[in-house]
Amino acid sequence: MATRRTFVILGADGDLAARLLLPGLGQLLMHDRRSRLTLMGVGRSALSDDEWRRRLRAAMRADEEDPLVASLEASAHYRQADATSRDDLQALFDDLPGPVAIYFALPPSVAHAACETLAGMDVPPGTVLALEKPFGTDLESAREFNALLARLPDGVRVVRVDHFLGKTTVLALTGLRFANHMFESVWHRDHIERVEVVFDESLALEGRAGYYDRAGALRDMIQSHLLQVLALIAMEPPESVGSEDMHRAMAEVLERTRVWGSDASEASRRARYTAGSVGSRVFPDYAAEDGVDPARETETLTEVTLQVNADRWHGVPFVLRSGKAIGRDREEISITLREPSALPRGFSGEVRRGLRIGMKPERIVLDVAVNRADDLLALRTVELASRSTEGRLGAYAEVLGGILDGDELLSVSGPMAEACWRIVTPILEAWAEDRVPLEEYPAGSRGPSSWPTTQHD
Repeated sequence: MATRRTFVILGADGDLAARLLLPGLGQLLMHDRRSRLTLMGVGRSALSDDEWRRRLRAAMRADEEDPLVASLEASAHYRQADATSRDDLQALFDDLPGPVAIYFALPPSVAHAACETLAGMDVPPGTVLALEKPFGTDLESAREFNALLARLPDGVRVVRVDHFLGKTTVLALTGLRFANHMFESVWHRDHIERVEVVFDESLALEGRAGYYDRAGALRDMIQSHLLQVLALIAMEPPESVGSEDMHRAMAEVLERTRVWGSDASEASRRARYTAGSVGSRVFPDYAAEDGVDPARETETLTEVTLQVNADRWHGVPFVLRSGKAIGRDREEISITLREPSALPRGFSGEVRRGLRIGMKPERIVLDVAVNRADDLLALRTVELASRSTEGRLGAYAEVLGGILDGDELLSVSGPMAEACWRIVTPILEAWAEDRVPLEEYPAGSRGPSSWPTTQHD
């Protein structure tokens, strides 16, 4: 009979648990029909078991008549405790049966303090600690955090979660490239002119000013999520799609990645939105949003250009861009192919040549040059488009499944976390020295009008 696992959510009374973790757990439970799971919520709020179960039922959006849901609710308990208190954590471990997985749905500073407490405790072997980004606030703190995690007792496994890399995206991108000779054969500087990874969203702060105003677009998206996507695109073929082989291949890319031309002031841009609208939604100036300190000069849009110092990618710019309150959502990888070296004279027309891989929605678009029907010497672009593999589970359900099953594919290794901070450090330093101006753009636009357009804007 399978061992019953206990899943603990530290910060169970917070927004992350209600908005993402519990709905993801409900989706995982319904899909995989997991019956041997005990759920423990831990938070500072005073909640009874019944109140916790009602929150659980509402967040999971599951049928309460389902016997699986009834079983999970019956075993679900809540405890009021301080995640940084040695006495509270020890009492928690003393009462928990079976292997334990602990998800830190906590602010970064509290999660760090909790790990410091755990490093001095006798944590049961087989315990899994799942941590959300950010993994530090700069390179020095990332190194200190990794050193702290290395002090945890033997047998304790740390998973640095990156929900952005839902398994569908990871495996779909890897399969598309390596399982198709037509793509892998041109995955090279001789054929690829430029790579862009874009995550523009029409949403603004959505009540997250407390975190976002201290992070900004560079730390929130580029330093973490988009650099992981770059590593997937640029890595050499891994031995397998197992977590160790994938992490090794991705870490090698990140170790070779630098700011384009070694000049962070030329290779980065930053801006923040002013008043405007996206559809029917009206946004104030970012500086006037509740919880924002204008003196921090937090950017809500950034674009950085990087280089991968490997023969395969010599001379190919990797442009990473992420912004909030942009006029249209765009979440895709765009790979621009070079023009043919010997196009016969006589043809005319400007065309796109490249591959686009959408992260949401999941789709693949191949831009191909063809003749116009009304003028056979004129070329035009046609799109060969298809939906890519749709995930059976959402990103958080995939992440939780990996944690419970011991699959670390959707995680970030310690060396990868440090490499990502090293890459963005020159940019952060240039910004701190005001060598890169903080520009503005109206909410609902594509960004400052002075910025050059990315592909497919």
